[in-house]
Amino acid sequence: MLSTKFYELHGVRVLECVPDGSKLQTYNDAVELIGKTFENHATLIVIPVECLNDEFFQLKSRIAGELIQKFVQYQRRLAIVGDISRHLAESSALRAFVSEANRGKDVWFLASRDEFNDRLARAV
Repeated sequence: MLSTKFYELHGVRVLECVPDGSKLQTYNDAVELIGKTFENHATLIVIPVECLNDEFFQLKSRIAGELIQKFVQYQRRLAIVGDISRHLAESSALRAFVSEANRGKDVWFLASRDEFNDRLARAV
């Protein structure tokens, strides 16, 4: 089970996964996080890249699509924060996926905490 913390930022209640060696890997992991958001009134989930396996960034594995779909289905915004440049360099499909996601308001791939803070400030 992933460790989490809760806080408020720019008026938004946030659940953030804490990098402790655990990884978000399965549908059940996503459901657990969603349950925690409801219990703690959070509407945005922040997942540091350290909490994701490399397979998440390989679109053919379908892990990213299935997990992201679950978050969006339960109307929880998602921010994946950290350097994914290595994965982007390896896959034009991932580059297109990230670019498309970042145009919307529900799923963001952001390189740093500062970028996350700025994006959230503009979104509220």
